[in-house]
Amino acid sequence: MASFKIVIVSDSIGETGEFVARAGLSQFNFEIDEKVLTRYPHIKDKEDFDFVIRQHKDEDIIIVYTIIHPELRDYVQKTLNEKNITHVDVMGPIMSAIESKTELTPFYEPGRVHILDEDYFKKIDAIEFAVKYDDGKDSSGLLKADIVLLGVSRTSKTPLSQYFAHKGYRVVNVPLVPEVAVPKELFNIDPSKIIGLKIDSEPLFRIRKERLSQLGLLDGANYGKSERISEELEYFDQIVKKLGCQTINVSNKAIEESANEIMKILGI
Repeated sequence: MASFKIVIVSDSIGETGEFVARAGLSQFNFEIDEKVLTRYPHIKDKEDFDFVIRQHKDEDIIIVYTIIHPELRDYVQKTLNEKNITHVDVMGPIMSAIESKTELTPFYEPGRVHILDEDYFKKIDAIEFAVKYDDGKDSSGLLKADIVLLGVSRTSKTPLSQYFAHKGYRVVNVPLVPEVAVPKELFNIDPSKIIGLKIDSEPLFRIRKERLSQLGLLDGANYGKSERISEELEYFDQIVKKLGCQTINVSNKAIEESANEIMKILGI
């Protein structure tokens, strides 16, 4: 069993310092008692750090610190050198190396790694949400969505949903089909977050004709007939008028172009 202690000091929560300490300990063949590790999070000033030192003044310790603010980090290093306490600065060297290479100034904000983690998990959640509620599979998602997209078939509803999901927005897309009533939940949400995806009849006719060809279906299928397309587009106009939502025209536009228009409308 180790006879020393590792004291983790951080101006955030100290997770990084503890992870590094445990990784180091794992490389040695002795029993690791949990009492070996002590963590002091949210060390904000010199007085906080001096308190830590006093708590362990008669012990054999290694201090592992993740201090972001340069003034406090300098004080910690100076104090530990003066007291001849073994120590490891986890963040200082890597930040200095990156600063030297990039000539950029660090944020000096403790805990930023957790902001990145939150953004990542938010994006994953949004992607899963978009898949779950794609193409009107479950109307209950409408009340939870950040963005709702409406449109007839082949108006890029799913690609746009995924585009926004990768930016962390929860998106539901609803297909508009004359024979199918729209979900009642649509009329219970703020119309400002609903976007209708309008398309002109000619490009839609070409897209559907190509789709039928890909599926090995006949050109005469109702899905690709101009009369059917006109009926669907008329139904689209009726629904967006009832909802009072804004629309964009996606005819002959790349996904990024349509997405940029939507972002401007929504102010995101």
